[in-house]
Amino acid sequence: MDGLGLSVGLRWLLGWWLSWHLCPLPLGQLEHSPAVSVLIPARNEETTLGNLLSALQAQRLKPLEVIVIDDHSTDRTAAVAAAAGGELPLLLIQPPPLPPGWCGKTWALHNGVRASSGEVLVFLDADTEPAPGFLHSLVVQQQALGGLVSVQPFHRTERLYEQLSLLFNLVGLMAVPLGVRCGVAFGPAMATSREHYRRSGGHAAVAGKVVEDWFLAHRYEQAGLAVSAFIGDGLIAYRMYPGGLGDLVVGFDKNFATAAGEVRWPWMLAVVLWLSGLFWAAWCLPASLLGWPLVGTADVRLHAAVYAAYALQLLVITQRVGRFRWSPLIFPIPVLFFLVVFVLAIVNLERGSVRWKGRTVSTR
Repeated sequence: MDGLGLSVGLRWLLGWWLSWHLCPLPLGQLEHSPAVSVLIPARNEETTLGNLLSALQAQRLKPLEVIVIDDHSTDRTAAVAAAAGGELPLLLIQPPPLPPGWCGKTWALHNGVRASSGEVLVFLDADTEPAPGFLHSLVVQQQALGGLVSVQPFHRTERLYEQLSLLFNLVGLMAVPLGVRCGVAFGPAMATSREHYRRSGGHAAVAGKVVEDWFLAHRYEQAGLAVSAFIGDGLIAYRMYPGGLGDLVVGFDKNFATAAGEVRWPWMLAVVLWLSGLFWAAWCLPASLLGWPLVGTADVRLHAAVYAAYALQLLVITQRVGRFRWSPLIFPIPVLFFLVVFVLAIVNLERGSVRWKGRTVSTR
């Protein structure tokens, strides 16, 4: 193996190290049974909200109240919430018109908290799908750790285009430390006490932030409060951007453009090194077979071995992140998609905005 091949091998090993810290939400017992307010911001979520409300009815830990904040939807979101019924103690509210300087989600949750009365606040995105034990486990960890506790859901995929999100899901988790007091928060599922929320400044302190979870985590740390994060494998899932390829591109585009600058540089460097090896493997096998330009040896067997090694690595690691059945085996296609969206994110970062759910969202 030449020097370049050895370098790629070391970068492959780095991928295992980066995935080692993907820790699931621990189980445990409640210190006491608190009054829990579940707050759900919902803008044009008629196709997903019903699944979440049904899942909340089946929770082992029963919430005091479930507050759906209809963020001025233009579809049947409010009707879906109003028809939920059952044993769920549900309150449907609509906040006042969005004021200048606020994002829709932060404004919705700010008003939802004001309408709530629970000791513990749980924030759930409308597209999440919690298992019956999720709320119990989340509140257990909030009681044990204090501060802000969040969980990144398992990515459930259904349609072919959703397989293209492979690298965005994986890189988003590899690029940050996870676990107890990691300083990272994931917006789809978060829990905090009302008192700690007040001390952090809450969503009013991050009013204009598109990736409000990252900046809310900073506010908690500045207030001397713990920020802990876990993966939701087996406890909570979601299906990201079921509206089609366009939604998937714009969704990852806005998150990538606004969050990339918040990643700590040692983690970013490690991820970039791993990605460079992955990109090399994605290019070199087809290049050696088709006579395309190459740096280093044109040995097809070597490139096939490196390709197989990365495919195996992706298959193993993504088992805990999302349902990606075939995309790890043909990873050059998700690699190409990742690079295209990366370029679009840079363009939108320079332009300063993207359109999302009928609103112009700032990327600065």
